[in-house]
Amino acid sequence: MPSQGSGFITILIGLYSYQDCLHFMASVRRFHQEPIVIVIDQVPWFLKLILQSFKNVSFVQAPRNKNPVLASRLAKVNLYNLSPFEKTIYLDSDICLLSPIPELFSALDAHDLLMTHDMKPKLREATNLLRGKQLDGDYGVIAALNQADIPCTDATDHYNSGLAGFRKSDVMQTLFSKYQDYLYKVLDNQDVFRLRDQGALAAAIEFSKPHLKQLPASYNFMSQWKNTYGELDSPVKVLHCTYPIRPQYAKDVTRSLMTRIFDRLARFFLPTQLNNDWRESKGEF
Repeated sequence: MPSQGSGFITILIGLYSYQDCLHFMASVRRFHQEPIVIVIDQVPWFLKLILQSFKNVSFVQAPRNKNPVLASRLAKVNLYNLSPFEKTIYLDSDICLLSPIPELFSALDAHDLLMTHDMKPKLREATNLLRGKQLDGDYGVIAALNQADIPCTDATDHYNSGLAGFRKSDVMQTLFSKYQDYLYKVLDNQDVFRLRDQGALAAAIEFSKPHLKQLPASYNFMSQWKNTYGELDSPVKVLHCTYPIRPQYAKDVTRSLMTRIFDRLARFFLPTQLNNDWRESKGEF
């Protein structure tokens, strides 16, 4: 597939994230007209038609797996190959843009990768990657990852993969290849690790050494953790949280006749992220 310039890409597997994705689309289209690719599976055709009403939207088949959380992880490590764009901005489907972000596309002229730190900026602090019983051990996150042949150190940075800008380049192709390899090592060690990708991503970044631009938290702001950020240097531009718990000012960004009607009906036939049992024991294998 020939590359097409610049565009957005997101992932939608199953119906748990559908309402989030609809509002994600509305927020992007409020500020941007670049094409949007949705890596999709387990969504009926009539709901796909609603997403395509936003114009310049196309679908790519996601990796198939009955577990939508695992399928989403497998889609994320394949984004380099799934994106048709020379410059891609990936956003999780539970993100809401609060203002335009053209500067991210511009930044990819000089950088291979754009990321924000996670809430805990060092990987050694990311105990949420481990299963509960592992927390009683004395070897910690880094030792557990190294034991699974995922190389990292106490100095390894911890990134939030909810937003990532990347361009087509040899170094990014290498990064995504290692990202995929390391995720499979996580999956092979599900007695130790939860079904999460941050350790694999951090190790892949450290291995490939892309020209990375670290973005401030205002580009990937999780409102439920707002008290941990401290003073921000700039207004929030990218809000990362599910629609049901989104502040009203963010809901107003995507408010339209269509979304209002859909939201009224959705409560009767759509599950939400708030009761997604795949994120509990069922989804963790």
